[in-house]
Amino acid sequence: MNTLPNQAEQGITFLQAWTYGGPLMWVLAGLSVIALALMLYLLIAHRRGALAPTDLVSDVMSRLAAKDFGEARRLCERKPCAFATLAMAALDVLRVGKADSRHVSAAIETAGSHIAERLQGTADYLCDIAAVAPLVGLLGTVLGMFQAFGGIANDLAAAARPVVLAQGVSQAIVTTVFGLVVAIPCLAAYAFLRRRTARRIAELESLAVGLERAAE
Repeated sequence: MNTLPNQAEQGITFLQAWTYGGPLMWVLAGLSVIALALMLYLLIAHRRGALAPTDLVSDVMSRLAAKDFGEARRLCERKPCAFATLAMAALDVLRVGKADSRHVSAAIETAGSHIAERLQGTADYLCDIAAVAPLVGLLGTVLGMFQAFGGIANDLAAAARPVVLAQGVSQAIVTTVFGLVVAIPCLAAYAFLRRRTARRIAELESLAVGLERAAE
């Protein structure tokens, strides 16, 4: 007759799940906060308008074509971004009188490789979090099972009461679930942002070719 109330009482709230998970839940929470901050940062910082503003690109290209290197440098200094870094690399070569196209191309290529490494490296942090979170959950699983079987070993006189086993199993299940909850969105976001970053790098490579031509 009381089966329905008993089933309702077996439900678990978020606060109870957090308590069962133990201290590792704070580690997973910290990873989730870092991951969310990284996602927001990458979405904003890796916009096309942030890496290569259209007005800056057109202004710098026109100044380079007119051989007005001083004004081109001032424009880049006022709006620091990935494109400005590429342009400054070319301008540094032109300023010291090495106007040979090979020197300009080498300078732009070096600066571009650093920019690409930085852009890809920032996105890789999400992949790292996606790899670490399940391992933290797995650690909680091991600790939970250790607690469960340790409780059984120490409670043989009480015939291994279910509550002793339930505490350890609860920690094992909760930390595993929360580890996956953190890891799966991170992995999905990393896949999306990695492709987006690759497109931005390709666009910067096209702009680098334009810089080389404008500086000739």
